[in-house]
Amino acid sequence: EVVRLSLPEEQRVTVTTVTVGLSTVLTCAIRGALRPPIVWKRNGVVLNLLDLEDINDFGEDDSLYITKVTTIHMGNYTCHAYGYEELYQTHILQVNVPPVIRVYPETQAQEPGVSASLKCHAEGIPNPRITWLKNGIDIMPKLSKQLSLLANGSELHISSVRYEDTGAYTCIAKNEVGVDEDISSLFIEDSARKTLANILWREEGLSVGNMFYVFSDDGITVLQPNECEIRRHIRPEERIFTSYEEICPRVEGEDTQSCLWASAVNVRDKYIYVTQPKQNRVMIIDIQTQKAIQVLTTIPTTHMLHPNLTINNKYWTSYSSWEISEKDAKTRMEVIPEASAGEDPHVIHTPFEGVDDFFIPPTNLIINHVRFGFIFNQSKHAVHKIDLETVTHIKTINLRAYSCVPQAMAYTHLGGYYLVQCRRSRWAPPQLLIDSVTDAVIGPNGAVSGTPRVSPDGRYLVSADQGSGRIRVQALTDRGEIELIYDLKTDIHVSDLTFQPSFTEGNQYYIYATSHLQTDVLFVELSTGRMNVLKNLKDPITSKDWPWSSYNRIMKDSGLFGQYLITPAKDSLFVINGRQNTLRCEVSGIRRGNTVVWVGEV
Repeated sequence: EVVRLSLPEEQRVTVTTVTVGLSTVLTCAIRGALRPPIVWKRNGVVLNLLDLEDINDFGEDDSLYITKVTTIHMGNYTCHAYGYEELYQTHILQVNVPPVIRVYPETQAQEPGVSASLKCHAEGIPNPRITWLKNGIDIMPKLSKQLSLLANGSELHISSVRYEDTGAYTCIAKNEVGVDEDISSLFIEDSARKTLANILWREEGLSVGNMFYVFSDDGITVLQPNECEIRRHIRPEERIFTSYEEICPRVEGEDTQSCLWASAVNVRDKYIYVTQPKQNRVMIIDIQTQKAIQVLTTIPTTHMLHPNLTINNKYWTSYSSWEISEKDAKTRMEVIPEASAGEDPHVIHTPFEGVDDFFIPPTNLIINHVRFGFIFNQSKHAVHKIDLETVTHIKTINLRAYSCVPQAMAYTHLGGYYLVQCRRSRWAPPQLLIDSVTDAVIGPNGAVSGTPRVSPDGRYLVSADQGSGRIRVQALTDRGEIELIYDLKTDIHVSDLTFQPSFTEGNQYYIYATSHLQTDVLFVELSTGRMNVLKNLKDPITSKDWPWSSYNRIMKDSGLFGQYLITPAKDSLFVINGRQNTLRCEVSGIRRGNTVVWVGEV
């Protein structure tokens, strides 16, 4: 016999579970005296083992060795003898991740009688179970109307605090492979007896942190969403600290002095970098002082800015803001490295030309380091992989076989999938999947169409088709497989959407989506598919007034622990209370405020 499978039929598929960071061996039970070489596939695509750093088949037994398993390695691995594809064995690789948690706030001071909340966000695979201790003692026996746990323990709520509620509250998150814990401290004291902790928390934490920065025609508005209070307004004629230039210099031929902004990013809650396309420059705002401190000149018509923590070791940290500029109809790419060691920010020109857009995967609690990004031209059938640390080209992934011209990308670390939205055409699929382990194109993402977006934990893929109004929600299984869970038909032609952590269930999200043309905002609960609409949030900014992107009405959330979201209309801003799913307030007199940055704890 040439080839046989030395396993009973029912054992053809085996599930292997490995903890992140460990190594694993997948064996192949295909035997035979004259057996041809073994071929391994991952997610149906043949593995070219010469190209892969972390997967190889050294050894005489044709086993597959994966060194240092991460969540991207989840998925299906099959082996067969060359020429005998009908006889195969499948390994399903599941990856467990110990919990990682964040608490908020680290410390707070409250007066007797008010309510207080302590929050704990935990991620891990399987989902961690959360418990709380107060001063080292389990609080479970003490739960009452006054002291309650919400969202599977993610929030500890005290409805009317008393002096005896002062203490150190420890959040503990546990799953089968590990445990993590952190402390949130609560001080109860009346205003007459302000202690240092109270003063520090009230004066420092709240004065510059937990604000939206809104960039509009009339300058920069710093908004505290809880009270809907404008804390600071930086006007166009105010001066930049170092150069004494005006924030938004008067342009010849224009009656009023006004600003034009494109995109902005928050750099580690220290600085905001924002592009000014009319001035061909990037402005840097210092968050602590709430002042514009510097400008960097770029090549003309800058329209994108994207931060990525590229190198982070004990000696120095470099932050790159990538941006794209047009000159003589040729697009070029520049990088701004911003070292926290106090090195002067400056612009580096890169050799990349013909770049229309780029994609850098986001980080989260589990994935805190990103090495690679992609650049692409929105008229060519390819995406180009870039090393973010060295700013060099690694390889080109050709999409011509699928007639796909990339328009946008997204990424989930669960199973390691890149999603590519293809330009609408008769021949191209609406979306393609690329395997980040092998950089191979797996094929179309079913019939899913529209712009792909991924929830912060990587578990949900949400694709909104602006043309048809359809929103498709897919979920990643523990086996690294993508499953369609909802196909929602709406008449909201989505401009932008964001994910809001649920206030009633742990490890769940809501989405809030704005419309390209309409005044309504759509709310979807991802665990159930339940939809709701917030009506009459006035007309969005017209596409003509927002040439930088198709997101003519953005939706901005307030981070992992925030409950407020913000969305601009033509001449005002709306603040939404995500916890109550209601409109909090409208702030009028802010024109074209479509560039917004959230600043958390400073």
